[in-house]
Amino acid sequence: MRKKTLFIAGMMACCFVASAQEISRTWVADKGDGTYQNPVLYADYSDPDVCAAGDDFYMTASSFNCIPGLPILHSNDLVNWSLVNYALPVQEPQEFFDKAQHGKGVWAPAIRFHNGEFYIYWGDPDYGIYLIKAKDPEGEWTKPVLVKAGKGMIDPTPLWDEDGKVYLIHAYAGSRSGVNSILVICELNAEGTEVISDPVMVFDGNDGKNHTVEGPKLYKRNGYYYIFAPAGGVATGWQLVLRSRNIYGPYESKIVMAQGKTTVNGPHQGGWVDTNTGESWFVHFQDQGAYGRVIHLNPMKWINDWPVIGADKDMDGCGEPVTTYKKPNVGRTYPVATPPESDEFNTRHLGLQWQWHANKKDTYGFTTDLGYIRLYAGSLSKEFVNFWEVPNLLMQKFPAEEFTATAKLTFTAKQDGEQAGIIVMGWDYSYLSVRKASDKFILQQAVCKDAEQQNPEQVKELASFPVEYLKMPGVADNEWKTVYLRVKVTKGAVCTFAYSLNGKKYTTVGDAFTARQGKWIGAKVGLFCVTPNDGNRGWADVDWFRMTNE
Repeated sequence: MRKKTLFIAGMMACCFVASAQEISRTWVADKGDGTYQNPVLYADYSDPDVCAAGDDFYMTASSFNCIPGLPILHSNDLVNWSLVNYALPVQEPQEFFDKAQHGKGVWAPAIRFHNGEFYIYWGDPDYGIYLIKAKDPEGEWTKPVLVKAGKGMIDPTPLWDEDGKVYLIHAYAGSRSGVNSILVICELNAEGTEVISDPVMVFDGNDGKNHTVEGPKLYKRNGYYYIFAPAGGVATGWQLVLRSRNIYGPYESKIVMAQGKTTVNGPHQGGWVDTNTGESWFVHFQDQGAYGRVIHLNPMKWINDWPVIGADKDMDGCGEPVTTYKKPNVGRTYPVATPPESDEFNTRHLGLQWQWHANKKDTYGFTTDLGYIRLYAGSLSKEFVNFWEVPNLLMQKFPAEEFTATAKLTFTAKQDGEQAGIIVMGWDYSYLSVRKASDKFILQQAVCKDAEQQNPEQVKELASFPVEYLKMPGVADNEWKTVYLRVKVTKGAVCTFAYSLNGKKYTTVGDAFTARQGKWIGAKVGLFCVTPNDGNRGWADVDWFRMTNE
């Protein structure tokens, strides 16, 4: 597994692999002919918001309990996106989020560029509304400031008005506050760090027409205040826009985009942005179940001071989402870019595609300069039932409708019961792992249904290897051997596992498993190493993790 010992001989091949990984092998939105296809990001970037800064566009999205949180994506043309940073390396309160808190944490952030600084506001439904800032979005962000403490406040967006006043709009989560489908506006101090007025209700979606109104984005144009807010529910709703000459209303309302005759169900929450050539565009998500909330880009035009989003074929003022369209005019052509997926683990920096299910502890694993990442076996609690509460899962988003993920690893087990493997995680999950059992390593598949309900795993043993096959303590480096674990995902999120002992011939094993989304997030794929024991722990050295379209 020591790639570094083969560095000179393999340098050219390694450089080729690194270069190839810059562009996704599973999904590219840019069609190369001046057009693009939706989704522009076939991955779970829920509740996206976007802002412009000169010729640059920056996007962030909900990250819930996954850490690092608040992904920062960059684009120059709204089609080709790179994942460049995370604004939240540690989630607070730290002690609370040191444990897996599914569905909690960062909900529906807003990103804005104002007076040379970038601002992100988000709502934590259990703690309140937070703010962080940065002069360079790809650099370090400030520590979170609690703008307003309390339960149930979600989906905040600021607005700096021409008269110097600063406003904040937000919604409420019924699960915490007992009320929902209402939008309120309050005033912030000049620094935007503290709410200084009581909230004023500006819209009530409990009108029999616009239930589940949420995710408001506040803008101003041509003397009108605009609130862009989805209504009708994530999977079946529509894009509502409100406008008023007064910040506190009354607001007129109009549906400006709906599914119509398309296959894009419930075109949902997002943000409006203008290019440097004056074009208007709308970035939003579509809920695709196990694949998460994938990102669409739709053209937007203004008619009589109302936005129309998508293609309005019948000219009724309400558009439909586009499948393919001419790329935004940004004055020049930019190269194809996609978020990272594969990882050779050749540097000290973990690839930006990876997140943990809770705040990371150092002992979960270490990057190295030796060509691999070492994942230490996390100790399972005495009350362990299934992986729902396990924090040291190293995961990434599904990158496309169909893909294959393969990991090359060497497992150093110190005690019986320790295991390492590849996992597809959600409300239901399944994994293929290698577990030490006396003088054998057992290849096994586990399936768990409704993991949040504390249901136990169903485990099936598939094959076994002698202990000499995989590395054991005391075995010399030149005797290291590896196992390759693979999951192939096809349409409908159907997952099939396979393994190989030489990286060339793969044997399909176990039962097909249909992935299911997690709590407010799509299914994820990744790696784990765990032990049911206390004391000295073993580890898995992962040589690489590769995503392909095989």
